[in-house]
Amino acid sequence: MAEGEVKKEAETKKVEHTYALVKTCDMTEEIKNEAVDLIVTACEKHAPNNFLAARMIKESMDKKFQPSWNAVVGEAYGFEIDYLCSTLLFMLYGGNLGIVTWKCS
Repeated sequence: MAEGEVKKEAETKKVEHTYALVKTCDMTEEIKNEAVDLIVTACEKHAPNNFLAARMIKESMDKKFQPSWNAVVGEAYGFEIDYLCSTLLFMLYGGNLGIVTWKCS
């Protein structure tokens, strides 16, 4: 019985990533690395408040890479957006937190 219970627990365990996992990105490598660092910093600083994390990401991206960047931080959402080429980044952080940032014209 004990072996059956251990197998059942192992099957139902959820894998949680504690690092940034980039799912979709068409940015240059340099911009991508800076954006990921910026996003991780914002998510760590404002862990319980996704709104403040998104605001920090947007303002920082506007300062570094010229205005009109957008950012969405949250759980369980889908998106379909129009964006400028080479400015989209979608990543996961902390297992269940999705972050999308892109630039509009």
